[in-house]
Amino acid sequence: MKIKARGATFVEIDYTPMIDMTFQLIAFFMILVNFGDGEQDQRVQLPASQIAKPPQAPLQVPITIQMVSDGKIIMNGQLLAEVDAIRPFLKAEEYDLQTRKQNPKEATIIIRADKDAKSGLVQQIIRVCQEMGFEKFILRAKAEHVY
Repeated sequence: MKIKARGATFVEIDYTPMIDMTFQLIAFFMILVNFGDGEQDQRVQLPASQIAKPPQAPLQVPITIQMVSDGKIIMNGQLLAEVDAIRPFLKAEEYDLQTRKQNPKEATIIIRADKDAKSGLVQQIIRVCQEMGFEKFILRAKAEHVY
C-alpha cells in the first residue's frame, strides 16, 4: 500500500511484522483452546436419558473416569482391568491438586460409564474415590430428545 505524503514521495508500509504477529497469536490460541472432548473415548457409549442436561457452568476441577461395556476402566488414557487400579491415578490427582493449593474435596469426578456397563462397578468406582477423599460426582448420560 502506498500513501502519498505532502511532497511527491511515497511511503510504503511493511505488513510482514503484523501478519507474522497475527499468525503467532492464532497458533498460541489454538494450543490453549480446550475442545472439551479430550476426555471422551469412543469405546464408551453413554446411556440415553430424558433428564440429562449439560452443566450450567464449566467445572473447576474435573477428573474423568470412563468405563467400557466389559467393565474395564479408562483413566488418563490408560485401560485398567479392575477398579482398584485407579487408586494410583487418584493419588496423583490428589497430589497435583495439593500442589496447586486446592482441596481434593472440591474436585468433581466425572464418571462416563457405557450403557451396557454394570451399575455395581460404577458404585465401586464411587466407593474407591470416596476412600481417596473425593466427594463430588457426576454421572454422564446422553440427552434423549423427546418429540
